[in-house]
Amino acid sequence: MPRLAKKRRLPFWLYNLAKVDWLLIFLVVGLTSVGGLMIRSTELLEGSVDWWQHWVFGLIGLMITLILACWRYDPLIQLHWVTYTITNISLIAVIIIGVAANGAQSWISIGSFNIQPSEFAKVGLIITLSALLHEKQATTISTVLRIFAVMAVPLILIMLQPDLGTGLVFTAITLGMLYWANMHPGWLILILSPLISAILVNILPLGWIIWVVIMGLIAWFTLPLRFVFSMGAVAVNIAAGQLSGMLWKLLQDYQKDRLTLFLEPEKNPLGGGYQLIQSRIAIGSGELWGRGLHKGTQTQLNFIPEQHTDFIFAAVGEEFGFIGSICVLFAFWLICFRLVVIACQAKENFGSLLAIGVLSMISFQVVVNICMTVGLAPITGIPLPWLSYGRSSLLTNFIALGLVESVANYRSNKRS
Repeated sequence: MPRLAKKRRLPFWLYNLAKVDWLLIFLVVGLTSVGGLMIRSTELLEGSVDWWQHWVFGLIGLMITLILACWRYDPLIQLHWVTYTITNISLIAVIIIGVAANGAQSWISIGSFNIQPSEFAKVGLIITLSALLHEKQATTISTVLRIFAVMAVPLILIMLQPDLGTGLVFTAITLGMLYWANMHPGWLILILSPLISAILVNILPLGWIIWVVIMGLIAWFTLPLRFVFSMGAVAVNIAAGQLSGMLWKLLQDYQKDRLTLFLEPEKNPLGGGYQLIQSRIAIGSGELWGRGLHKGTQTQLNFIPEQHTDFIFAAVGEEFGFIGSICVLFAFWLICFRLVVIACQAKENFGSLLAIGVLSMISFQVVVNICMTVGLAPITGIPLPWLSYGRSSLLTNFIALGLVESVANYRSNKRS
């Protein structure tokens, strides 16, 4: 009893900080610190200040995380439509007054600071979908369609910029949260099936035909009105295959290069394939232990364009080698593991879905970024969380972390 009384006399904020998931905080701070070192290494000859800005905004982000960790996340359930409205207004503002860079109009310039609303929109989407799925789980077709309708508005605004990478992250967040909200796994396959059909029809026609038949069978066994929905699934996949050429024409030229040159970057070694070729060389030259900090030839001589942002993992691979790369991957795995633990221990569905939304956002970005760096996926312009330079993306990740820490603080007393 005396111990309990003493604990209650602690200040509110200090008592809540004592319950923070410090392993999660430690991992994120460690990645942010390494990110600053790598950014400095990639710009050492230029004398850029991006590296210390990364640390400054990382410190600001950490403070935001700790503040959010002490604040109850429950009121966000009632504020989700306000959050959704602000998210869409900010995306509309980008289209009207935004500035363009690298083929996309994604930033709003305020003095010397550029804000990327599409990054913060990820958190807004997670909050909105968490509240909606908290009210009603994704066990019916109407609920799933409602979720996609809500997601479609900010997604369309983002694609108008255009920002394909962030659009893919939005899709990953939505699918991950729907799955956690008890959506039938077969429905998830059916949702993704048109995209797979559009790819298969061009590279493996026989496989495409088999895939269409399988989709019809999945619809037959998982959806109501079996005949109608199974025929509909077959028709949609056939249409996706036939319209793939038209969809291809809608992409920007740089997007087409990113989708094709990752398979054979040697076809255009001085153009669209240059960045990927240099990234492979950098990672391969790191071997087991790496060349050492500030000693990577590809990194120091700026052979990889924009290496401090999307291709920061190439610098890790060259200067810290296979061991350093594995340590980074292990840190991300631990972060994802802790997010799953927090989601499982949340006191209700809203908090659990918040954690899963953040998990979907982080894990998808990590997998796609590292895969595109080593040539296993097209270049999509998705940053590596906490490592890549990008003030808006860095703050977004810390805000998301703060919401998860709040869920952890107000979960049940059972700890892991």
